[in-house]
Amino acid sequence: MGAAYHVMGKAIPPHQLAIGTLGLLSLLVVPNPFKSAKPKTVDIKTGNKEEEQFIENYLKQHLEKQDA
Repeated sequence: MGAAYHVMGKAIPPHQLAIGTLGLLSLLVVPNPFKSAKPKTVDIKTGNKEEEQFIENYLKQHLEKQDA
């Protein structure tokens, strides 16, 4: 057996430490695939209530066409 690191009284080979480190980093970097995604929403800010209603109706119409 070659060189080994002693961690908490046990001899651990360097390749196992490298695999463990890469595995831990990949778990931290990769996003959670089971997390539910929030639907995208549009925040409409206008000074006119009629304009807001027009934009909301326009978006609703085109989203319905896109889904169909």
